[in-house]
Amino acid sequence: MEVIRITTAGSVDDGKSTLIGRLLFDTKSIAEDKLQAIESSSLRKGLGYTDLSLLTDGLIAEREQGITIDVAYIYFSTPQRKFIIADTPGHIEYTRNMVTGASTASVFLILVDARNGITEQTRRHFYIASLLRIRYIAVCVNKMDLVDFAESVYLSIVREFESLASKTTIPGQQLLFVPIVATHGDNVAMPSARMDWYNGPTLLQYLETVDVFALEENQFARMAVQYVIRPHQPAFHDFRGYSGRVVSGVFSKGDKVLALPSMKSSTITSILYGSEEVEHAGSRESVVLSLQDDIDISRGNMLIKEVEPLKPVTVFDATLCWMEDTKLATGKVFVLQHGVNRVKAKIESVHSILDIHTMEPNRNINQFGLNDIGRVRVKLAKPIFAELYSDNPSNGSFILIDEFSNNTVAVGFVDQTD
Repeated sequence: MEVIRITTAGSVDDGKSTLIGRLLFDTKSIAEDKLQAIESSSLRKGLGYTDLSLLTDGLIAEREQGITIDVAYIYFSTPQRKFIIADTPGHIEYTRNMVTGASTASVFLILVDARNGITEQTRRHFYIASLLRIRYIAVCVNKMDLVDFAESVYLSIVREFESLASKTTIPGQQLLFVPIVATHGDNVAMPSARMDWYNGPTLLQYLETVDVFALEENQFARMAVQYVIRPHQPAFHDFRGYSGRVVSGVFSKGDKVLALPSMKSSTITSILYGSEEVEHAGSRESVVLSLQDDIDISRGNMLIKEVEPLKPVTVFDATLCWMEDTKLATGKVFVLQHGVNRVKAKIESVHSILDIHTMEPNRNINQFGLNDIGRVRVKLAKPIFAELYSDNPSNGSFILIDEFSNNTVAVGFVDQTD
């Protein structure tokens, strides 16, 4: 079955955890004993309903404060598909957690409280979704029961969000707007009789039918080598395999490939997926490739198709999401990790920081603070084989690591190369 990765976003108390709990409840993905425990906990809190948000808010601090702090990954399925949802925090203090949860998602759910409309966090989260090149976005206008199910309120939020999207829209981005009541399940898995003016799909119908795979299959084939397998056993005396995760595209048996950085060429003779030999390996699959020729390939090298060349990069412009309390300043040196490859990187200059209110760059700035998003110029000690994030997200992203504390201080996206 197809596996769809989803992330949720929105301001504090917009109902993200409750929505996920409702999806689990409506798809019968909750064990009976766990449901009983949630019902008992809801009674102890004096609620007149089952608080489904308790299914995902697992930390004690989350339950006490009624907010999401850490990223929780939830698994459920329907007869059509399997789903992995990242329930991410809405508070600005935990924006870095939200970016982490969204980094692997194909579908982005943004919740908007019908009473409050578009907030600063809504703008920030939508910008991050666009920055991550997430093309499928469902805007769930929640708590419609608290505005008497008024279509006018819903349409006002739709118009405001469309105006926001016009400033950051990426090619092919698709928006769906759904009025919901996550607490009671209106338009989540079943159509709502209380909002008969809405004629679109329910949220679950959308998730079961959205096509997120066509784009991945059309990208260039890239695989970062993580390990070289040499069993040194009589049964596999001459076996040499290169294991790793297909970053993007598709490799097939018989494809001519190049090994980077050596630029040596060979042909794929076999592809192992676990213990099974297969004809093709697609995006995000972990496989072992065997080649016709014994060439020098080691951890950190990259295999690409010979017909899809890739140039080394040493200087580039990038967008950063800063995730550290300590401010970023020009001249700072970090360790940049691209795939399994690590190199020294220097921030040559800070170009701008995003003004979240106007969605315009502020160029009168020379340093980043926590949760800031902006553009910088990066210079590397040795080249990497990265692409523009807009061309290939899987091969155009990286993280920056503080070489002394070993903390991840930023996530980055390659915008332009020299």
